[in-house]
Amino acid sequence: MHLHKYEKIWLLFGIGSLIVFLVVIGVGAFYKGTHPQSHMMTIDPENIEANEAFQPDNLGLTKVDDKQYIVNVAASAFNYDLGKNDDGSLVKKLSIPKGSTVLFQVTSKDVVHGFSLAGTNVNMMVEPGYISSYETILEEPGEYTLLCNEYCGTGHHLMGAIVEVTE
Repeated sequence: MHLHKYEKIWLLFGIGSLIVFLVVIGVGAFYKGTHPQSHMMTIDPENIEANEAFQPDNLGLTKVDDKQYIVNVAASAFNYDLGKNDDGSLVKKLSIPKGSTVLFQVTSKDVVHGFSLAGTNVNMMVEPGYISSYETILEEPGEYTLLCNEYCGTGHHLMGAIVEVTE
């Protein structure tokens, strides 16, 4: 079998790239100790209220300290549960002061959902049985749309809320 000069060059380039890729992954995994996330908190998806963070009174925005907040969210059939207003209606808008550190804690009662705050670096996959968390600092004032970016059924497009960062 005769290989043309250019075939040999591309074959060597492909094999060399594969070796470099495997060496980089190997060094990252074994020498540096990089592993997939394994310290996720688990929760019973059929009884999320058993976890203190997802009890009805603790859903939504909670001030922890000056410029520190926790947002607890329960995702379920085409809805983000952010708590209830005084009149009993569902909260659809959160107001957070500019420069605040916010810890988002989210879980799902039914299927896989997405949790994305458009225009920021907040983007998580929310799986039943796990608590997904992400901490960020919201620096830019404005209104940000909270949306589900994982198709979760026929009412997927109805999942949303607003997070307003105020001066």
